[in-house]
Amino acid sequence: MLINLLPDFLAVLQSADPEAAYVQYLEAHREILEAYWYNYVIEPVGPQFTEVVREIVRADRRDLVALLERTDVVALAEATETRCADLFGLDSRIDVVLMVGAGAANAGELVVNGRGVAFVCLEHFTGVANSDTHGLGLDPELLPMWLAHEIAHCVRYTAPGSRSEMRGAINAGGGYYSYWETGRSVSLREHLVNEGLAVHAARTLSPGHAAWEYFGYARRQYSRVRELEGVISRAVGDDLDRAGLGLRLRYLSGGMSDDARTVQHYVLPERSGYYIGARMVDAAVAEMGIDRALRASASELSVPGEAVRTA
Repeated sequence: MLINLLPDFLAVLQSADPEAAYVQYLEAHREILEAYWYNYVIEPVGPQFTEVVREIVRADRRDLVALLERTDVVALAEATETRCADLFGLDSRIDVVLMVGAGAANAGELVVNGRGVAFVCLEHFTGVANSDTHGLGLDPELLPMWLAHEIAHCVRYTAPGSRSEMRGAINAGGGYYSYWETGRSVSLREHLVNEGLAVHAARTLSPGHAAWEYFGYARRQYSRVRELEGVISRAVGDDLDRAGLGLRLRYLSGGMSDDARTVQHYVLPERSGYYIGARMVDAAVAEMGIDRALRASASELSVPGEAVRTA
């Protein structure tokens, strides 16, 4: 189901007291927005939260307004949702959410009370980088690709036939996804194939983009990851069946220090695990098809040492 939060957010900006109106907006959509804040921004209480809200409501949004005037983002999201349902064999409820975020992610996935949520933050897809909003300036034509990536995660997390570690961890957490708790409890292998599958899902739905765009890389970053593929593969090979938040952050998160990403005297590019994960599942996706692969266990998709052998 498509959930469009844009009209309510734009109403916040037009109110007499935008900061108070944003708090009311969050309360009105608490089930989704609270989960978003906890997983992708900060705890939505206290002075730091208030400061972030102040930045959100005071930011220059002319690029967002221009996007909405020239692009029917609702129709684009609805068409993507329909195509994903067919390609991925959707058999669980997944909501697609159009929203404006806090500049912390251009898109992401949640599970709320057992229901998958794939969201995109449109401030990043205006085609114009915006320092006020931390908008990345991505072309709006990339929206289907990113939505497919996040919907694929939701399939893996919530489909009745999914055998993924992530689904088990989310069920153990009462049907709620936590980036931090799954980071601590789920193996690095699962995290890598999870992102790799989502990359393949995006390619399946939206072919024809530059190779690096499917990973969220810049062109130079993509070249560096490929250059260091052997180093990265050997590094992850020792840790594939270990779990630890530090491992997830090292290979799959942006914003980590050089020290945190240093392995064998090499500073690994940020989020290098997306590329390695996609390589790990290449053969399985080709053999199974993306719909079956999204539901397979990590052990069905790769075997110990796979990252090394595909380097």
